[in-house]
Amino acid sequence: MNKKGIAVAAFFGFILLTSTVMISLPGLMDPVDPDSETTMTGTPADNYPDAQRAEFCGSSIAKSTNFVKEYSIPTVCTNPLAIVTDYEGNVWFAQTNTGNLAKFDPITETFTEYENPTWPPNGRSMMWGMDDAPDGGIWYTDETFDSIWKFTPEEERYQRFTYPSQGDALPQKLKIEGSQIIVNDFTGNKITFLDPNVANQEEFFYLSVPSPMENAVTSDFAIDAENNVWYTNWIFQQGGVLVKFDQDGYRNAVANTGEEFLPLGDYVEVVALPEDLIAPNGAVITDGKIWLGDTASSNFYSYDPQTDSWIRYVTSDPPSSTYGNSTGIIKSPISRPYWVETNDLGHLVFNEQNANRLAVLDPKSETLVEYFVPSMNPNWGDCGEMQNCGLAQVFDFTVDGDKIWFTEWVENNIGVVDTSKALPIEIQMDSGTVSLSPGESADLFFVVSPTTETDLAEVSLVLADSHEFLNLSIDQSTPKSFQLDFDAPRPISTTISASEDAVSGTYKVLLGAYTDEVAVSKFLTVEITS
Repeated sequence: MNKKGIAVAAFFGFILLTSTVMISLPGLMDPVDPDSETTMTGTPADNYPDAQRAEFCGSSIAKSTNFVKEYSIPTVCTNPLAIVTDYEGNVWFAQTNTGNLAKFDPITETFTEYENPTWPPNGRSMMWGMDDAPDGGIWYTDETFDSIWKFTPEEERYQRFTYPSQGDALPQKLKIEGSQIIVNDFTGNKITFLDPNVANQEEFFYLSVPSPMENAVTSDFAIDAENNVWYTNWIFQQGGVLVKFDQDGYRNAVANTGEEFLPLGDYVEVVALPEDLIAPNGAVITDGKIWLGDTASSNFYSYDPQTDSWIRYVTSDPPSSTYGNSTGIIKSPISRPYWVETNDLGHLVFNEQNANRLAVLDPKSETLVEYFVPSMNPNWGDCGEMQNCGLAQVFDFTVDGDKIWFTEWVENNIGVVDTSKALPIEIQMDSGTVSLSPGESADLFFVVSPTTETDLAEVSLVLADSHEFLNLSIDQSTPKSFQLDFDAPRPISTTISASEDAVSGTYKVLLGAYTDEVAVSKFLTVEITS
């Protein structure tokens, strides 16, 4: 197996699990003993020694909640990752531990797995990007073997195309836009435009756009209404830029001059990322704003090109069951927003990988709903003897109407969130904005209202501030967890304070409540004036 895949998986595993301290968890950070016992089973589990199978092959059966339903993949230990729905509503996903694609029919709730006859024995690859084409083909990336694949369902045929690269490369996310395929090369530091209509058995006609920062990585991308491509280019903990590429302007210039290639400088603009945006991965555009998820924190950001301004948002804290903290070493658990998409309503959808949740943000009402994924693998948390603890490693998802389909990389499941189902609680605030000067505090309240006709046994508060100089607090007499009676809305008095060193600007804090299945919150805008 190509060792690059292992190194990259270890990198992602590291930034996804820890916050302010490095911790050593069994099987993740510890080296694997080459003499580890491996019991041969004739299944994909044979790619892992016995000691790692619970960690990578699944720890329990599929589970469900009122909002989420999981399905166990028939073949064990496939490590599902990239996922997409086709025009007929079928769900397709890549199996990183087998090299195969699989289809799930939501009507019959049955799986069909398609063997890839050209895949090398014991091969593994992180397949991060997938999309369906109008002709029914399924295209996806393969980072271990630097490839782009096409699967034709009618013929059950796999085609492998070499990804164009010089030196190190990691073809990651993939989107079909019109007549072209766009791929970000994470470690090769470029965006590549591929023409699937001009391709032979091994290679494409392509255009690669190198990023402006050297020795950096290039992450996810999004297309705006004027067909500009926006993506991030960054060095972990050292800063980065948001890049805008005028692809139409560049192609028109090439066509008009007759030149095969032109300098890119006139067609690329860069915007410095906020200093606290450390590892931007997911990117999406809605209502003209670019939204980025920060995989190294609990934050996500919006950028408005019209005003050249950034606003930082925050998720609720990860539930303690996701990280366990049996040793007490995790001081600041974070949710790690990863990829970002939009649904038909223009809402943001993103996976909070380290909180085992999928989230939906309505940017107009600034309401955030976070759905808990029920399966948890205790080998991916500081769980000790805790049973219901850990992460399923929800690395990818796809939006299909009011459904969010997702994969669980270490639980061998796929699942679906039904966002059309009524939520058990709603949040009402007396005001959506508060103004403070540095050193000032303000009292406000919000109401947690039940929407069901039954009591909710345990509801807990969400109080999340997005900056160190802001602080949300409640009176000591107010419980953070309580029973919510169906006929008794609960008013919550809160205090928001700005420290003396608070910086002037617009900020967001999150107020809400959660059950064991879903969190519902609203953002409060805080204006700091000097």
